[in-house]
Amino acid sequence: MAPPPPPPDPQFVLRGAQSAVHALHFCGGAQGQGQPLLLSGSLHGLVHIWSLQTRRVLATLDGHTGKCVTWLQTLPPGPQLLSQGRDLRVHVWDLAEGRNAIVDSVCLESVGFCRGSILACGPQRWMLAMPGKGGDEVQILEMPSKTSVCSLKLEAEARPGMPMCLQLWQADSSPLPLLLAGYEDGSVALWDVSARKVCSRVACHEEPVMGLDFDSQKARGVSGSAEKALAVWSLDEQRALQVHRTHQLTNPGVADVRIRPDRRLLATAGWDHRIRVFHWRTMKPLAVLAFHSAAVHCLAFATDGLLAAGSGDQRISVWSLYPRM
Repeated sequence: MAPPPPPPDPQFVLRGAQSAVHALHFCGGAQGQGQPLLLSGSLHGLVHIWSLQTRRVLATLDGHTGKCVTWLQTLPPGPQLLSQGRDLRVHVWDLAEGRNAIVDSVCLESVGFCRGSILACGPQRWMLAMPGKGGDEVQILEMPSKTSVCSLKLEAEARPGMPMCLQLWQADSSPLPLLLAGYEDGSVALWDVSARKVCSRVACHEEPVMGLDFDSQKARGVSGSAEKALAVWSLDEQRALQVHRTHQLTNPGVADVRIRPDRRLLATAGWDHRIRVFHWRTMKPLAVLAFHSAAVHCLAFATDGLLAAGSGDQRISVWSLYPRM
């Protein structure tokens, strides 16, 4: 039997982030370029806008007073960017025509590790989920008005600890917003945001949930934690979560998990410096990408399937994997 082919090399590598890379996001060309861009957020508080054509920095945004940038997200439909930092701020940036200016900000109540999440609610309206007061709440705001929709907090006896990761989404069958939240105690909960109630909660890990992603078409999600296992879970028609299977890893520590937009691949970011790639439906391991020399903190997929990974080694690797699966 022939040995498996060696894992590929990155398509290219971006250098110049100047510190560890903790956030990544692909977006369309917001600066009149028309070409897709990659946004990165660094440990020292800078956001870099990279051209994927020239593989150089087009602009640097400095709005988080030297504190780590943990989350980046462009707003539909226009050239606006959200950046979350450990300075307790979520900034809204106007990127149109090279302006690169902060036009609004939201103050966070909790410094934690939890990244925000958004959901489009209309042409110029969107919902923002972010860590709330006391470290154990999730705050939901309507934007850009910053109107408070609700705060979501599990019963005290549940003792979930802090929310660690969030994902707002809508079922195809209903416009009502739903929220998946991974907690410090290793559980994942599904919230009905409109009813302000938890629909179900399931223990997925023995350590804090570090990252989750959800495939709404298959009603199936995945989460990673500080331990050496991935949890794959599903959601039934009664909105009950259940762990479908766990997948053991070689080494502990998963910082991020991402399902490719075509729902064919799953990628994980490892504390052991490695990116692991799986077939999403079967969870068959496909590749271990051992390029980085420090922990991989974050991942992002582009709509065309390109994968970017950001690491403590200050480099961003960009990969083209299984384009025709």
